[in-house]
Amino acid sequence: MSGSGVHIGIGGWTYEPWRDNFYPKSLPQARELEFAATHVTAIEINGTYYRTQSADSFAKWAKAVPDGFVFSVKASRFCTNRKVLGEAGESIGKFLAQGLTELGDKLGPILWQFMPTKRFDPDDFGAFLSLLPAKQGGIALRHAIEVRHESFVCAEFVELARQHKVAIVFADHAGYPTIADLSADFVYARLQDAQPDIPTGYDDAALDRWADAVRSWRAGHAPEGFDYLGPKAAAAESREIFLFMINGAKERAPAAAQALISKIG
Repeated sequence: MSGSGVHIGIGGWTYEPWRDNFYPKSLPQARELEFAATHVTAIEINGTYYRTQSADSFAKWAKAVPDGFVFSVKASRFCTNRKVLGEAGESIGKFLAQGLTELGDKLGPILWQFMPTKRFDPDDFGAFLSLLPAKQGGIALRHAIEVRHESFVCAEFVELARQHKVAIVFADHAGYPTIADLSADFVYARLQDAQPDIPTGYDDAALDRWADAVRSWRAGHAPEGFDYLGPKAAAAESREIFLFMINGAKERAPAAAQALISKIG
């Protein structure tokens, strides 16, 4: 799947309920990442949001997964949970310098997630996006931004993201805005509406719809059936996709990711 430019996975790999429905009973916890990486094709590292990790940890994680596997990395909350985003330069520098480049070619996009209370201020948000570097330690960086306040539901925000070539996260969440506009050469989607009473989190019809969306994104198009705030992005030859089954009924996330992977082939 990763060779096709489509990476589908879960958030993190340490979650106790998965030891009852995903990981084998006899599997040592130290091997959970290795096991997960053979059943999904990407993982969003969430621990980096709360605390600094060591360079050795990133290097160890990279060695535990197969070629073609990718990690996205959630940026530190100290970068995004602030009144003035344009003053985040020092925090951004510290976050990027902690050693995440040890992931090498297994480094996917960096996810910059904002609180639901953070409103859209074009000047300040533009100043923040200007602080995001294109490279760190000689490795190219890609940036995705997840906004969760209704004030971002405007064409001005889409245009600003396109100017800075950052991806707007497509969030399938009942309480947050769903912004489908494409603003970068890759797509970052977080599916957060899994249901606990469905073994795969999403039912078969919903998984079919997401599979169709993935195929459209992969082919470089903006899928039909979504609302767009600005002019549709020009069609591209292809787009790389990073899609995570996360939150919602988290216990269903691995099954949901594997079900979607099987539908896309």
